[in-house]
Amino acid sequence: MARPLVLGLALCLLYTVLITGADAITKLFGQAYAAPQLFALSGLLVAGACLVIGQVGHHRGHGLRTSCPRAMTIRAGATVLGSVAFYYAFVLLPFAEVFIFVALIPLLAALLSGPVLGEGVRGPVWGALGLGAFGVLWLFPGGLGEIGMGHLVAFVAVALGTVSLVTSRYISQRESNLLAQVFYPNLALGAVMCAALPFVFVPMGLVDVAWAVAYAVLLFAARWVLVAALQALPAYVVTPLMNMQFVWMVLIGAVGFGETPGPGVFLGAMIVMLAGLWLVRDQARPIPGRSAAMPAE
Repeated sequence: MARPLVLGLALCLLYTVLITGADAITKLFGQAYAAPQLFALSGLLVAGACLVIGQVGHHRGHGLRTSCPRAMTIRAGATVLGSVAFYYAFVLLPFAEVFIFVALIPLLAALLSGPVLGEGVRGPVWGALGLGAFGVLWLFPGGLGEIGMGHLVAFVAVALGTVSLVTSRYISQRESNLLAQVFYPNLALGAVMCAALPFVFVPMGLVDVAWAVAYAVLLFAARWVLVAALQALPAYVVTPLMNMQFVWMVLIGAVGFGETPGPGVFLGAMIVMLAGLWLVRDQARPIPGRSAAMPAE
C-alpha cells in the first residue's frame, strides 16, 4: 500500500475520533449548561490559536485576510446558529441518531452547489438525495407523527451546516487562505456567545472548564487533520471514510450515556451512508469542468 494512501487513511481515522470526542463533550455539557458556556470559551480559544498561527505565517504572505468578506460573514453566521442548533440536537436526541442527520450534509451540499456555485446537479445526485431521505425515515418506524423537537432542531442544524460548507467552497474558489475560514467563524461564535453568557451563566468547576478547553483543542485539531487528509487523498475518498464516525458515536453513546440505538437507527445510517457512497462515486467520475474536491467545513 502506497505511503500517501496509508497516511491519508490514518488521518481520516484520526479525524473521526477527534470530531466524535468533541461531539461527546458537547452532549456532556448540554446536560448541565446552556450553549454559550461551551462556545464562548472554545470559540475564542480556537480564534486565538488561529491568530497566533496567522501572525507566525504573516511574513510568508498568509495571515488572516480575506477577499470575500460578505461570504465570510454568511459562513460565520451559519456557523454560530448551526453550532447552537447542533448543541441542542445532541441534548434532545440519542447520540447515534444525530449522525444520520450529519451524514445528510454532503448530499444537501451537492444540491445547493447548483444554484450557489454554478455546479450542475446531475441525475445521480437527485437519486442519492432521495435515498438519503429514505434512510432518515427509518428513524420513525411508527410514521412521521413520531417526529419531535430534537429531529426538527437537528434538521435546522444540518441546513445551517450545509450553508456553511457550500459557502466555504465558494470562498475556497476565490482564495486559498484556509486559516481565515477557521478564524472568523470561531471569532464570531466566541463573541456572540460571550454576549449571551451573562443571561445563562452557571458557575463552573475546574473539571468542566477543562472539558471546555479539551473541546476547543479537539475541534481545532480535527479541522486541521481533515485539511491534511484532503491533501493526502481526494475528497471523494475522504468523504465515505468519514462515516466511520458512526461507529464511534454508537460506542460512546452506549458506554458514556447508556444509549442503545434501535434497529431503525442502524438501518437508516447504512442507507444514508450508501447514498453518500453513491454521491462520491458520481463525483469521482472525470467530467470536464467539474472538480470533485470539497473543502473542509
